[in-house]
Amino acid sequence: MPNPKPEPRPAQSEAGDIDQSHLLGSVGYCCLQAYLEIVPNIRKQLAKLQLRPVEYTVLSLINSNPDLNQKRLGQTIRVSPPNLATLLDRMQSDGLIDRRRNPNDRRSQILALTPEGQEICLKAQSVAARADVTPTLSDAERQQLIGLLIKIFHP
Repeated sequence: MPNPKPEPRPAQSEAGDIDQSHLLGSVGYCCLQAYLEIVPNIRKQLAKLQLRPVEYTVLSLINSNPDLNQKRLGQTIRVSPPNLATLLDRMQSDGLIDRRRNPNDRRSQILALTPEGQEICLKAQSVAARADVTPTLSDAERQQLIGLLIKIFHP
């Protein structure tokens, strides 16, 4: 009598099919998975304005902090000075920001938005607000999550 063919095993295509119980107790893993769920949509929406998320972050911080210098910006967004200089060079050549010598400390540069940068920043803030969607959370839960995340990186 021939052996019956074994039944094909279903592919594990859904995350629910895989035991993640150990990792779901990890803040880092959960943050990464949430990031991967949220950020692609924001990235896609900002791309319509020819912006990457880091450029949007820079525009928003400069907009909200007049006379922000390059060093403090880099520290805030945790970008090394050489990488920040390259990013700011590109944004300046795109006409989004200006760099001026700080009159109080000629060694540092103050960052400012150009009129075009101001316009793009406002559009990007609107786009990002609509794209930063967490449909499985209530408004109160969303605010609680934001508060807890801030507590981790900005105690």
